Amino acid sequence: MSAFSSAQSPQSPAIVARLRASGCVFAEEEALLLAGAAATPDDLAAMVDRRVSGVPLEHVLGWAEFAGLRVAVEPGVFVPRRRTEFLVEQAAALAERRPRAVVVDLCCGCGAVGLAVAARAPSVELHAVDIDPGAVRCARRNLAEVGGRVYEGDLYRPLPAELKGRVAVVVANAPYVPTDSIGLMPPEAREHEPRVALDGGADGLDIVRKVIAPARGWLAPGGCVLVESGERQAPRVVEAFANGGLLPRVAASDELAATVVIGTMPT
Repeated sequence: MSAFSSAQSPQSPAIVARLRASGCVFAEEEALLLAGAAATPDDLAAMVDRRVSGVPLEHVLGWAEFAGLRVAVEPGVFVPRRRTEFLVEQAAALAERRPRAVVVDLCCGCGAVGLAVAARAPSVELHAVDIDPGAVRCARRNLAEVGGRVYEGDLYRPLPAELKGRVAVVVANAPYVPTDSIGLMPPEAREHEPRVALDGGADGLDIVRKVIAPARGWLAPGGCVLVESGERQAPRVVEAFANGGLLPRVAASDELAATVVIGTMPT
């Protein structure tokens, strides 16, 4: 925390009150984070104004805490959710079984999932893809430290052809919110995150199916595809895996309210 933040501690009750009045549930914690990130009183005032106006805290700070890591998040880029840490746990456990496993993070956003997998399985060869230029720029910042390669484009299309048949793990936190449900999301998400990172089509699974359908051509024998989904969507994701020639199973975390469906390439 900066020296400035302690000097400004007398202002913190007013900041907390403003944050709480705007709907921030963890107003005290947010006030400390904002004060710690501000270099001057004017910086702090501007940051509080942005947060009170509804800008996600992570966009105001410029980073998100995810899976024990601090991940850079630029304005307009999807903010990684805590429930997605379960996806990381499942993917890392599979990647650790193979030396120098090739891991592909599709719909990577800021690169948080790939970064967290690489932190748990440091020997992986990491590739990440997103269609949004802002997300790609952010992911390149985050994944540089682990040697990850980031590509801009639609799912598998920009990946090097030499990866075909070599991938041990495809992990995808693809958009899975049904189009008609976007309007029910919190304003922080629907107003400040890209629609392409949220909208999964009529039943929420359009992009998930596009991740699954061509996966066999990229996976090594015994390789896996892991996708996050809603609990009620899981049976349809299982069906998509079976239709794609992969052996499906469902993993769930009650603690994180998370569901991950895993499809394995037969050996």
